[in-house]
Amino acid sequence: MSSFFTTPASQKKRKRNDTSATLPSNKKRITASGSIPRPSKNRTAKIPRDESISGSGSEDVDAPRGSSDKEQGRSSQSESDDETGAQRRLRLAEQYLENIKEEIETVGFDAEDVDRDLIAERLKEDVAATKGKLYRHIASTLDFSSASKTSFRANTQSTTSVAVCPPYVYTVSKDITLIKWELPEPPKPPPSSKKSKNKPHPKNLPLPSRRRPTKVLYTRGNHHESHNSKFQHHTAPILNVAASADGKFVATGGADKRLIIWLAADLKPLRIFTQHRDAVTGLAFRKGTNQLYSCSKDRTIKTWSLDELGYMETLFGHQDEVVDVAALALERCVSVGARDRTARLWKVVEESQLVFRGGGGGGSEKKHRNPSNHLPTTTVNGDSTTTTTSSSSRSYAEGSIDRVAMIDEEAFITGSDNGGLSLWSLHKKKPVFTIPVAHGLDPPLKPEEASAEAVPDVVKVTGEPQPRWITALATVPYTDLVLSGSWDGWVRIWRVGEDKKGIESLGMLGRRNVLGRKEGEFETGEADGMQDEGGEEVAVRGVINDIEVFERGDRGKDGLCVVVAVGKEHRFGRWKTHKGKNGAVVFGVPPKLASEVTTNGVNAAHGDSTETES
Repeated sequence: MSSFFTTPASQKKRKRNDTSATLPSNKKRITASGSIPRPSKNRTAKIPRDESISGSGSEDVDAPRGSSDKEQGRSSQSESDDETGAQRRLRLAEQYLENIKEEIETVGFDAEDVDRDLIAERLKEDVAATKGKLYRHIASTLDFSSASKTSFRANTQSTTSVAVCPPYVYTVSKDITLIKWELPEPPKPPPSSKKSKNKPHPKNLPLPSRRRPTKVLYTRGNHHESHNSKFQHHTAPILNVAASADGKFVATGGADKRLIIWLAADLKPLRIFTQHRDAVTGLAFRKGTNQLYSCSKDRTIKTWSLDELGYMETLFGHQDEVVDVAALALERCVSVGARDRTARLWKVVEESQLVFRGGGGGGSEKKHRNPSNHLPTTTVNGDSTTTTTSSSSRSYAEGSIDRVAMIDEEAFITGSDNGGLSLWSLHKKKPVFTIPVAHGLDPPLKPEEASAEAVPDVVKVTGEPQPRWITALATVPYTDLVLSGSWDGWVRIWRVGEDKKGIESLGMLGRRNVLGRKEGEFETGEADGMQDEGGEEVAVRGVINDIEVFERGDRGKDGLCVVVAVGKEHRFGRWKTHKGKNGAVVFGVPPKLASEVTTNGVNAAHGDSTETES
């Protein structure tokens, strides 16, 4: 007897009628995978990549001729709805290329410019510049020996600092003055016909009618108002000045513990901050923003937002006076702490800091490495006219780190009171490379000056030569060019190696090449004894307290402008006085001719650019 449980499984299933032949022809077909294909809403969205790159005209090929404007609007709306992320990026890239082409067509170009500035290279450099990774080699493309020099001054005491926001220059001095100057415009090439392809080089351009900067505005404080909290100015020497990139704000810090924000247009005070508990010694704007960093002798660094004219936060960590601060595009800064002999990189967003410890030069020769791709490091012995190599010269201990400047986001350079110029990397806690006695040695004091006795003992009193401090330091951001200053009478030029592991000397700003010596073969300490007291010619007379530099033209194609603050005294005190004039000096550095510029046998007339990896 069969039942439901004993019946085989094959007999339990109901037989299906074969109705595939009776299905109507308008039914949807089922594919082999079992899925029903969906008709595309808009076939124009499936245009091949090559056709979309060729231009917008190919998008209308499949459109019917009799389609109305309303139907076209609906089709464009459906295209934007069906657009994927990859298609959107492709469309934006095509639009960017079209904008660059239109810019080139409107401005005009010649064959040489197009060859050097290809669209692909422009895209790569734009991305690297926004991320702070663009690194250009420009030191070999500038003719420093042919630099023009112009001095300008007012009836003030020692100039302590200088700031530049082209075409304006701001100087401050110890007699509580803030002056706004206007730089002369560089000479423009004469109009040439379209047929002539040869353009005059900047060296051959006519000199401008007005070479000396002109005074635009002037404001001065009063030290008698030191007890008046409502006084809208400084009441003690102004030690530093900084100008925002947009030309809207000027910031000054002084020995009166005040940080004052000025309106750059008319030098009217906008806000006075008194949060610092000691003298404000350094100021630096974050590149491209109105975020300000200030350092002080109270051992702190403070951040400010000038868009809101407000205080943001305070950074602690230094064990001595913070005497200088520098910043670039990222939200971080580097500061040096004088006699705590440390440089600290502050990561503001991460709320962390990296500590780099100096204090070298006291006998260790390993710190002064000489890679094979750099010039030998040299120092000076007692005689100012002879030079010896670092292997046989005396090393001077580093007592204070006084200056700092950032090369890029991962490298910076510092200057010390022992004359040492040190290159640092974020990946090492010690200097990568150090040049000792970068500005040479001062001659020993005379016996009458070193002793109070009427007849001093020459043997016991006569001391040894002492190195000149690094009193000013500047870089062109994201390039291999470094400028340093002291009281030896020259602004010295240095080039960072391609691997960022060394520094080599390129000579002095405004000095002609020595007969029989190739360009760039200047040795450290060459300018010793070239003070004006000895009757020798120098470029700058006095102490160089600050250096500012900016490029002229598109990416420095028209050269470089260097502004130097000069005084008879150091910006922080009167330990030494030097013969000279209080004021400032402007150097105009022209570019080299294309035939003169070679880097390892390769033409580099407009500077080689590389993208650094983080």
